[in-house]
Amino acid sequence: MNAVWLFKLNMSNSEQEYQDKTQLLLLSDTLRMECLRAVRSLNLPDCFLGAGFLRNAIWDCLHNKAEMTSLNDIDVVYFDTEDISCKTEQELTAKLKVLVPSMNWEVRNQARMHVKHNDQPYCNTTDAISRWIEIPTCVGVKLDEGELLVFTAPFGLTHNWGFNVGINPKRPMPDIFYRRIEEKNWLRIWPLLNIIPTDKECNIHSC
Repeated sequence: MNAVWLFKLNMSNSEQEYQDKTQLLLLSDTLRMECLRAVRSLNLPDCFLGAGFLRNAIWDCLHNKAEMTSLNDIDVVYFDTEDISCKTEQELTAKLKVLVPSMNWEVRNQARMHVKHNDQPYCNTTDAISRWIEIPTCVGVKLDEGELLVFTAPFGLTHNWGFNVGINPKRPMPDIFYRRIEEKNWLRIWPLLNIIPTDKECNIHSC
């Protein structure tokens, strides 16, 4: 099971608390729940809505925003070694656009994305997520058939709820790290964020 868990599993009190808070946050968000149900209907293997879909919701909550910050896109990531065609991703994107037309969907099969990033093949979706550039971006969520939220977070949710934005030690690219923060206007949108200097990162957790 690795870094993927259900809420009912036994884990540290602090992490459990963050998960409970995140569950309540998402359950109260009508649009995000609509998106989660739309993705679930595709029945994709090892599939999560990742990155800003979850990260931004937490940051908005921490900043007491009356309205959620608009999502530029929604990253849907799954893992299917039997079909790595771009055409399939495009077809899936089109289906989601029909289901929730107000959102900009981006579907990517992580079984092929290691090539783009010059990595060794990923072992699953969580492994792929664990390589994203910022630690608080390395998160994902899905809705199972029992209406339970299932999370994956290789570094946990502590960073997200702690306002901290650190570089992923698995992807030590400070130029890209700082450029993304600037281009995405994170400090303007969420001014309480704490950007951790790139020479003071946390130890990585094994995949």
